[in-house]
Amino acid sequence: MEHLANALDKVNMGVAYVVRWLALAMMLVQFTIVVGRYAFGANSIALQESVLYMHAGLFMLAAGYTLLVDKHVRVDVFYAKATPEVRRRIDIFGHLFLLMPSMIALIYWSWPSVRNSWAILEGPISVGGIEAVFLLKSLIPAFSVLVMLQSLALLIRLLAVKET
Repeated sequence: MEHLANALDKVNMGVAYVVRWLALAMMLVQFTIVVGRYAFGANSIALQESVLYMHAGLFMLAAGYTLLVDKHVRVDVFYAKATPEVRRRIDIFGHLFLLMPSMIALIYWSWPSVRNSWAILEGPISVGGIEAVFLLKSLIPAFSVLVMLQSLALLIRLLAVKET
């Protein structure tokens, strides 16, 4: 089972390796937008939307990796002072009854919108923008799948630990 967990980890590590470059690209495009606007009086809706797309892609696609490296937001009212065994039980409960059902619900409720967006190849958010809202909406199920894969990997490891 450890091999399966490692393979699932590699999926999110690979995705994170690729999307991390969006942070640099986003900064460079935003710099170009600012220089263009204030130095040359030029403006581009498509460039502005590209920053939105990159930002969404970076955060939605790297969420599974964030869970992998344990840098996600954690409400640790009880967790911080708990014993390792209690933390393990909290994590198992969280993955099985909170995270997984939330991701399944998110896929279920977003899928009709994503499907319809692809069916019509939904156009830009603003006039003159990027003609690919269908790609932006596709980030929602992609986010959910990547987080569920990482949750499964963590759950495999949590269940493999012998109770003390």
